[in-house]
Amino acid sequence: MSAGSGSASRPRAAARRNPDAFFVLDTRSLGRRPGTMQEFHRTVTTKDRIGLDLIAIPKGSDVELDLRLQAVSEGVLITGTVAASTEGECTRCLEPFTGEVELDLTELFAYPDSATEQTTEDDEVHRLVDDTIDLEPVIIDAIGLELPLQPLCSPDCAGLCAECGVRMAIAGSDHGHEILDPRWAGLAKFATESPGTGGPDAGAADPDH
Repeated sequence: MSAGSGSASRPRAAARRNPDAFFVLDTRSLGRRPGTMQEFHRTVTTKDRIGLDLIAIPKGSDVELDLRLQAVSEGVLITGTVAASTEGECTRCLEPFTGEVELDLTELFAYPDSATEQTTEDDEVHRLVDDTIDLEPVIIDAIGLELPLQPLCSPDCAGLCAECGVRMAIAGSDHGHEILDPRWAGLAKFATESPGTGGPDAGAADPDH
């Protein structure tokens, strides 16, 4: 681990973030009086891909934040929705597809001097730093839990043909393959090699020729 990458360095790193930009919210206008609320709406363009291996919010996509910030005794409670477009690869037919993800967000960010901040570990609760809230790690975790591990282009995707690999969606209803009993495989091979009544050397075996 490089110097300055531990938990003790996180407040200093967070303090350098740009307030009220990207996924960072400035709460100074909210104040700390319990019960005070603010509506918050923002469209954020992602700097990186957010999601799983087979499905994610692509880099450069718009993420819609529709949130409510509420001051409580221990910090700021964030509630609302996060919505964005997704791109993925179907695990049945392997075709790319697009979709939408929308999740409900409920998260408490503790004040630096609160009992919650003083009695919890760094990874147990999120914290305000210099009156700002960084939603990015919360959204990354929430999106990862919301997206399916095995995404499908449609719930009824028929996948690929097990015999030839063609997509069943375009193969047609009459698509199929004749399955030959392996016990008859030798006879079938003999028949294809001998279009007449005998094998390819049948004429040479005739004593009259």
